[in-house]
Amino acid sequence: MGSGLLRPLIKNVVQKERDSVQCQAVITHLLQICSANNLLDILLRQVEETEPDVIADTITLLMQHIQTVLMRLGDSKPALLGLALDALHKQISKLPVPYAHKQEEEDKHGLGRCCTALLTFVQPFVQEVKIQDVKNPVENTYHTRLRTVLLKHCMKSLKEPLLEAQLDKEAHTSQNSPLWNFATELMTTLPAIQEPLPKLLFYYPLRVKEGKQDVQYDSDLPESRACLAYLLFVQLIAIELFPAVFSPVFVLQCNMEYVNILLSRKDETWILKGLDLYVKSLERILDNTLPVELLELKIFHSVSRNLILIMTDCPIQHLRLKALMVFQLFIEKLKGEAKHKFFRCIIKTSQHAGVESFILSNIKNQVEQTSKSEQMDSWFKGTLLLALLRDTLSLPQGPETDILHGMDRIMVSLNLLRYLLIRERTRPTGIWNDLCIIAENYIKTLRVCLSMSNSYYGSELKRLHEDKKVKIKEWKESSGKKTIQHTIGGMQSEEQEMVLQSALVTYDLMESLVIRIEEILEERA
Repeated sequence: MGSGLLRPLIKNVVQKERDSVQCQAVITHLLQICSANNLLDILLRQVEETEPDVIADTITLLMQHIQTVLMRLGDSKPALLGLALDALHKQISKLPVPYAHKQEEEDKHGLGRCCTALLTFVQPFVQEVKIQDVKNPVENTYHTRLRTVLLKHCMKSLKEPLLEAQLDKEAHTSQNSPLWNFATELMTTLPAIQEPLPKLLFYYPLRVKEGKQDVQYDSDLPESRACLAYLLFVQLIAIELFPAVFSPVFVLQCNMEYVNILLSRKDETWILKGLDLYVKSLERILDNTLPVELLELKIFHSVSRNLILIMTDCPIQHLRLKALMVFQLFIEKLKGEAKHKFFRCIIKTSQHAGVESFILSNIKNQVEQTSKSEQMDSWFKGTLLLALLRDTLSLPQGPETDILHGMDRIMVSLNLLRYLLIRERTRPTGIWNDLCIIAENYIKTLRVCLSMSNSYYGSELKRLHEDKKVKIKEWKESSGKKTIQHTIGGMQSEEQEMVLQSALVTYDLMESLVIRIEEILEERA
């Protein structure tokens, strides 16, 4: 009968309108004498109706009372615990995640308090599962359902708030970081409820049998597993519980799915976690060991595409630089054949001059390393090198190629050609004739492009100078009255002139490299 008093009593405690000690005493008494089902219904409704400005205060108060009621239940406990956790997660997800460690310490919105309270809330149920496993390893329906509810809670918590949180082992400790402590406890809870980390990460247990019915986890499970992989391999939380039998290549292959999920989001914290996870997965692998067969997996191409998008389009500089570093690290781990195939693929698909120039620089590095070591494989010398050069030393649009837009690629390709010709002339490897043919074809097309571009930009610069003279003459004739239009026009013409002159300087640099290559080609006779 007295359960109807709960709502006003809880409101008084949250808003501190009356003596909270007396109110708490009455609430505690009601929790012992009233119907558990009625109490839980009232408490969960109170959770759902929580005011936005008092979420943390209300949730932390209600959690202890909901826990008390749940402990009174029998077989219905797992289902009702699931409802309670869903309601609590829904409210906690509304709280902003602190971006910096100082914000976490201040805990202005109470997310840290809620996470700490949530750990206390689920602890008795985790202990119940652990005790059952010790007493009777044979599963029964009740404990299977309870285990499933706790697993769902852990996975939801991994996505929200932990995937958004700034976590750093060096900057956080369990004493001063509620979110770090929350992550640590979750990672140790999973094995405690008989959910091994390798099983969650690598073997996709999407369904858990419950009698004849299957229980399927939420669609956000991949994001939760991505956060799990990040906490395990980057922050090394619970790494001592992860078996060392898995090969680094297998771990990399499995983690690529999670890396791809994290890099696909336009969110700094997600991208940073994805880059860190990719780095840690690659660091365990020896250089020049990843086989070409891995490139046949679509996920490796998806991750490379996302990396390139971050390198070229991301507005945040440190993410662009880190993506470039990770891209280079991946290249270094590939075997010769895999590098050869990867370079050809990126050159054909990237459609970005900066990325293409980066690949060409890597080709030059591989040629240099191959020439210095007899133990290196032959993918960057002889006929295989020639095949790669035919694909990479080309102008896709022929004479109509916009060489100003493709300046980075063209300058690097000319330097690569010059290097190869000089090296082949001084230390022959048997590819001189074919290399000369490739160079001549490339230079021939580039000459046409340079001629057309020089002519166009030269005429535009000449026209601009003539227009400028006309405007100066008009200005003098108007008795020194400078109009706003003339001023703006002058600014525009100055900018245009700088662009045109810069283009012509670039063409001169290209021209000088072309002339040097032609001189080397003439010396072959």
